[in-house]
Amino acid sequence: MPLTTSAFNLPDHLMHKADPALIAGDEQHFSAIAESLELSIADLSARLDATRKAPGRLGQEALERDVEIRRLTSRLRALRRFGLDLCLGHIVSADNARPVYIGRLGLTDAEGRRLLIDWRSPAAEPFFGATHANPMGLASRRRYRWTRGRISDYWDEVFTTDSSVGIAHYPALDDLSAFIASLGTSRTARMQDVLGTIQADQDAIIRAAPRGALVVDGGPGTGKTVVALHRSAYLLYSDPRLGQRGGHRRSGLLFVGPHRPYLSYVADVLPSLGEEGVQTCTLRDLVPEGALAAVETDPDVALLKSSARMVKAIDAAVGFYEKAPAKGLEIETPWADVWLSAEEWAEAFGTPVPGTPHNEAREEIWEELLTILVDKFDGGDVPEDLLRRALVQDTELVEAFSRAWPLLHYADVVSDLWSVPAYLRLCAPWLSADEVKKLQRRTGKAWTVSDLPLLDAAGQRLGDPEASRRKRRQEATLAAGSSWTVWSMTWWRPTTPNCW
Repeated sequence: MPLTTSAFNLPDHLMHKADPALIAGDEQHFSAIAESLELSIADLSARLDATRKAPGRLGQEALERDVEIRRLTSRLRALRRFGLDLCLGHIVSADNARPVYIGRLGLTDAEGRRLLIDWRSPAAEPFFGATHANPMGLASRRRYRWTRGRISDYWDEVFTTDSSVGIAHYPALDDLSAFIASLGTSRTARMQDVLGTIQADQDAIIRAAPRGALVVDGGPGTGKTVVALHRSAYLLYSDPRLGQRGGHRRSGLLFVGPHRPYLSYVADVLPSLGEEGVQTCTLRDLVPEGALAAVETDPDVALLKSSARMVKAIDAAVGFYEKAPAKGLEIETPWADVWLSAEEWAEAFGTPVPGTPHNEAREEIWEELLTILVDKFDGGDVPEDLLRRALVQDTELVEAFSRAWPLLHYADVVSDLWSVPAYLRLCAPWLSADEVKKLQRRTGKAWTVSDLPLLDAAGQRLGDPEASRRKRRQEATLAAGSSWTVWSMTWWRPTTPNCW
């Protein structure tokens, strides 16, 4: 239904901007937006209610139903959160086409006419990126300032000198746009709504290609957090690895902040950018040890642990446990003995693709060892499954492999660095004797906040210690036949490396 109240609520000193010749087109468009919002909310509510009342399903159908409920709920919440202030502004192209309105979300009317273009879509890029040096095909741009659901001010920017555009009819010209005006307002605990004031240089960062690391550096108040939040929302919209396809989110995005109040502020802002599915956490949340981690009392120790080179020490610490045996091994079976040479040990240890986490690579190496032994077995016509069963039950082989490539836990690796000086010197040879001494402590697992990044790095380097066990259980469950054997390997880890 049409609006009964104007979308504009301009203060007295801005009444010259209330001229119908300037805002009549906006008023008409806002009326269409209000009507579409009302219909969309009613339609989504009905669909959500019907989906929830649908008969219970199992398996994939149940999963798809749950995903659809989450999608409808998220969309409905976003539409209810805003009214007309879904609209950020509009752009007019140089060919004098109709204005294109940019919104926090995309919106169409019942006939399929596009009322709002999602701010993250390529068509909306000129709204943020156009400058006088590079107008990106625009003739003009208008940005709104919303206060309690109504427009309290707006700014026009004209990019052409073509007299047909009617520059004289833009009393709200501001070449620096709304961003400069917003700098004069007082800062609050909550970030102001700045989506409509993103500048070209900020927008270039927000829309940068999602390849590799992107570092944004700047002093306090330069907009780093603003850019980070908008980029998060943009990536979820544009990157197929993160976004939704057919209602299913393939992956996700994690926003790591320094403390809980900061994350509360992030959680308040992201929905205004059209996203509610971002996961947030503090550094303490990344590893279980974070909950009880104390503050590092010695600033020198904190500085040493924060060095990027310490990540190399973590890699070296894990690499210490990834060396193939230098001697061969004679393996006995009920049929014949099999010789595993040092060269074959090395061949199996070279199987994983570089970068494969230590614990996950372990299963690949073990399977390659078994394959090598089966291929060279010369003990008659013995079924392969029987031979493999005999090999995995060979205590000497299992223990030799477990010593050479043990299953490791990230906390043990980092703890050993802080409790065994020889191990730390081996893994971080650049440290001086005094620095090694500073890093040592009686209880290796007396974690501090400075340890958390290193624990996380060790976890990434090692991978999931349960991955191979889960894989074997799944394979056993799927195995055909009424009779099958589930075997297990003895996992072994030395309390300290054998060089100490």
